[in-house]
Amino acid sequence: MAPRTLLAILGAVLAFNIAFALSFILRGAWPIAPFFGLDVALLAWAFHASTLAARRSERVTVTPSLLRIEQRPAKGAATLAEFNPYWVRVDLQWPTEFSNRLFLRSHGRELQLGAFLAPSVRESFANTLKSAISLAKSPRF
Repeated sequence: MAPRTLLAILGAVLAFNIAFALSFILRGAWPIAPFFGLDVALLAWAFHASTLAARRSERVTVTPSLLRIEQRPAKGAATLAEFNPYWVRVDLQWPTEFSNRLFLRSHGRELQLGAFLAPSVRESFANTLKSAISLAKSPRF
């Protein structure tokens, strides 16, 4: 969401919480009021954490001679990894029934991809990446 929208939602929640907190204070239940402030503070923190996590990304480029992965964390500098598509292996592991991990492996090097994706999306991406690498290896590419 846009920052203005998040601020508008936070402002609306704050207004409702102030109204309810005043209602409780006027009835003599003043110890309840700080919890209304805590509610708004936690919502603001959740919005901030979500906005920060949304910055995380990975860009995968496949050519006949190069498989390039640029990983951008939520904070910090991007990292770049390059593999030869002829030697790289796409390895999707299922440590439990409901979770998986995707790795690229080649010549003793290992790189985890899509850690922020849902398991079903990660599985679909692994299949798409395998197809793209196979296509890049083919003479028609």
